[in-house]
Amino acid sequence: VIGQPAKSKRPKEPGENKIKPVNKKVKPKNAKMKERESVDSSLKSQSILTQVMDKGHFQKLAATLSLAAGQSIELRCKGSNVTWSYPSYLDTFKDSRLSIKQLDRHSQLILANSTAADTGEYSCWLQLCNGNKCRKDETKTGSTYIFFTDKEELFVPTPSYFEIVYLNPDKPAVIPCRVTTPSAKVTLHREFPAEEIETDGTDIFYDAKKGFVFPHPTSDHKGIVYCKAESQGAPQISIKYHLLYVEVPKGPPSTSITVSSGRAGLSDGVRVVCTVLGEPDVDVSFRWQYPGQESGRPVIIQNFWRLINRGIGHTTRISKSVLLVEDFEDTDVGSYICIAQNLQGETTVATQVELK
Repeated sequence: VIGQPAKSKRPKEPGENKIKPVNKKVKPKNAKMKERESVDSSLKSQSILTQVMDKGHFQKLAATLSLAAGQSIELRCKGSNVTWSYPSYLDTFKDSRLSIKQLDRHSQLILANSTAADTGEYSCWLQLCNGNKCRKDETKTGSTYIFFTDKEELFVPTPSYFEIVYLNPDKPAVIPCRVTTPSAKVTLHREFPAEEIETDGTDIFYDAKKGFVFPHPTSDHKGIVYCKAESQGAPQISIKYHLLYVEVPKGPPSTSITVSSGRAGLSDGVRVVCTVLGEPDVDVSFRWQYPGQESGRPVIIQNFWRLINRGIGHTTRISKSVLLVEDFEDTDVGSYICIAQNLQGETTVATQVELK
């Protein structure tokens, strides 16, 4: 009886061998799968990022993951030179709950005692290094968005109670009222006049990972707004967001320079001001060249900026750099040059100061 199953298996082997040529169809299927994986980079990228489960089990991560706040999580990323990205505030506050260790074959990220504020994207990638120069290996990345759900905190907490959102006609604007529970129902409301703002899925839509998105902002969207979330309990209100409409041409800084006097006497004070008008959220840096620079002549330089409302909801940022010569001397006669720079380029302006 024991030998019969063995006999019954042997006759099947020739039959199976005959079927194998037909089974060659499996190869095209695998090829199709490979094609699909190359098209869908997210499938490929998930392969190097895993979550460590109980008893040493590992689980590949989907695009999103929901965990109850208070839980700890351990993520692993395959590779000997791994870089991580995670919610930036964990760095800002040097949070001791977060630890990252690079081991021989993988890197380990542990987040202990999670909170609603930890909600966000966690990703890793391999670094390809040649000497001191390193670059991201785009073929070996992993990413997941983790919701740390908390009934008491439906919105991801923020450090401030009020935020400014700039509405630029050239780029999408986001009201970042993200939720900790992906199933929460979220609505957008204007403070004055008090009303709910309709989200049609085109001009305005909600993304649980980002907030309310305006693909093409207009001046009609400006004002003070807040978000409301509901999920199996009393609704919760977000912080307030001040939406400012911006319409400033893109490009190098629009710069001007003025001087308190083009002619100065010995021991006079001379004030040279470099002014830039630009977008509210675009930083401007200043550099100066002046006659006494090489000889180490002491001058005072102060930089500052402020927002101004130009009417009809348009907001502009005025950035200024002030160079002050307190005790004018012969060596201070000549050209005062200001170089203003932003991400789009730089602009140079100059003025002359002569001796009376």
